[in-house]
Amino acid sequence: QLQLVESGGGLVQPGGSLRLSCAASGSITRIVDMGWYRQAPGKQRELVATVSYGGSANYADSVQGRFTISRDNAKNTVDLQMNSLKPEDAAVYYCYGKIVTGWFKPAEDHWGQGTQVTVSS
Repeated sequence: QLQLVESGGGLVQPGGSLRLSCAASGSITRIVDMGWYRQAPGKQRELVATVSYGGSANYADSVQGRFTISRDNAKNTVDLQMNSLKPEDAAVYYCYGKIVTGWFKPAEDHWGQGTQVTVSS
């Protein structure tokens, strides 16, 4: 069974840093894209950052310059280094993978269970 498991969420003061990690496991042929989305209470889930298999990264304007995404293709992991955190960054962060699970199968979207990030003094 394919799983994406996040870790690293928690409480941090404004201006602080956190690092989120996500590991994908199971029947994986290839992970096309990996990334992070977030959802704050009363808001829709939004893109934070994604990174392609080749390492091309894409960031939301709101986190550009503060967050850095990285992935390890050999380990099927993706990390999100979050610096200069703001109260508006508080949300549940979800790991995302666009994953191929078998030869000649299309890539499908998969999600982790989410990890809470709280930014408060």
